Amino acid sequence: MNQRKDNYRAALRRGQAEPQPHTPKTATLNSRYVRITIELEPDLQRHLDQWTAPAVALLTNAGTAAQRVLSAFTPGTPSSGAGSRT
Repeated sequence: MNQRKDNYRAALRRGQAEPQPHTPKTATLNSRYVRITIELEPDLQRHLDQWTAPAVALLTNAGTAAQRVLSAFTPGTPSSGAGSRT
């Protein structure tokens, strides 16, 4: 029984270790006169995906609808122009 308590207490102590901080990703843009360094939060991609996915889906659906409308008004095959030549 004492060994079980000791194992339990040891597991609790191991669980209390502080997690390592996330290191930000850096992107550096260089030109002749300007150097810009951008630090990105590791969770930024998840947040961007969450906010941009509906907008991208909306634009894709709008583009598909516009293409269908335009293709309905254009002839199926382009004319060769042979009838207009003299």
